[in-house]
Amino acid sequence: MGRAVAIDTVLVKLASRCNLDCDYCYVYRMGDQAWRLQPKIMSPETLEVLAQGLAALVADQDAPLSIVFHGGEPLLVGPDRFEAACSTIRRWLPSPVGLHVQTNGLLLSDAVIDVCARHDVGISISIDGPAWMHDRHRPDVRGRASHAAVVASIHRVLSHPTGQDLLSGLLAVVDLEADPAEVYAFFKSVGAPSVDFLYRDGNHDALPFGKSSVVSTEYGDWMVRLLDVYLADPSPIRIRLLDDMLRLILGGRAVKEGVGDEDYGILVVETDGSITKNDTLKSADGSDRFTETWTVHDDLKSIVSSTSFLAYHDSQKPSSPKCLSCPELRVCGGGMPTHRWSARAGLTNPSVFCEDQMRLIQHMRMRIAPRKVA
Repeated sequence: MGRAVAIDTVLVKLASRCNLDCDYCYVYRMGDQAWRLQPKIMSPETLEVLAQGLAALVADQDAPLSIVFHGGEPLLVGPDRFEAACSTIRRWLPSPVGLHVQTNGLLLSDAVIDVCARHDVGISISIDGPAWMHDRHRPDVRGRASHAAVVASIHRVLSHPTGQDLLSGLLAVVDLEADPAEVYAFFKSVGAPSVDFLYRDGNHDALPFGKSSVVSTEYGDWMVRLLDVYLADPSPIRIRLLDDMLRLILGGRAVKEGVGDEDYGILVVETDGSITKNDTLKSADGSDRFTETWTVHDDLKSIVSSTSFLAYHDSQKPSSPKCLSCPELRVCGGGMPTHRWSARAGLTNPSVFCEDQMRLIQHMRMRIAPRKVA
């Protein structure tokens, strides 16, 4: 058997539906309807087989990985099923395998937080910022505001005896119409240990919201303003994207996909147990599916050693001549594959955010240059 991709992250879709109706969602709002064919929740049998397969994979690659309960909204399974899911995973995959849940926070009850504490499950919560901006993009499925409930859940986690350790951080999507200083102040006010900012999804055929052209820098300009606020704060919270890029400029390493040249092996398991590519590729003409039909009942080692999986993994790396000759490639990393896509050239384009990232990197270099030690 040939080389196998070392898997470090497994996204497990516990639920295929969501109780929010976010206007920028790549699953439900970008034309792909595959979620309708999925069962609403993952069965205990599927999760048991998956846990066994992942245990064998961990033993084979001799390296731990992180499992992220995802969706849809994973907590739609309810506290009891969530407890059972965590118990199943931990029975087969004790620490140092990481276990996390990415949630919109609406169902993050005391009972669920207790489950997370018992099974050492890190919690990441999606919230975009102050109420006025969050609620216009992230209403619930009945069109009602969700912000107050999410903030209450953040406070509920932080008030738990182990809450400071449980809350991994917050996840926010950039809103170009918001003031970065106001957004940053909000995240500090809720006591978040860290925030991870994401750009709105888009590609060369369907530009991200707010970008006037491929060469415009609206997102880069917004991040530059955020960076200046961040660097001026004597006691900042962590901003993963900015921290990673600054670390890379100074010769260090990134800790998450999206920037840098680190290799990340990601396995995605749908609610029915099928294996797919990274689901952000749904926004790239539904190119998140393999030609092969794989499920958790297949040997995971064979899957991650297959020609198709290796090709998918290699496609995460930039292949555009512009990227490969760029002096900032080690910092930028070429961006997310879905942002490089076009119908004409597939994934061989630079990121649609290329100029934004160059704008941010250049400003970072300008800001830290006086602080370099001779």
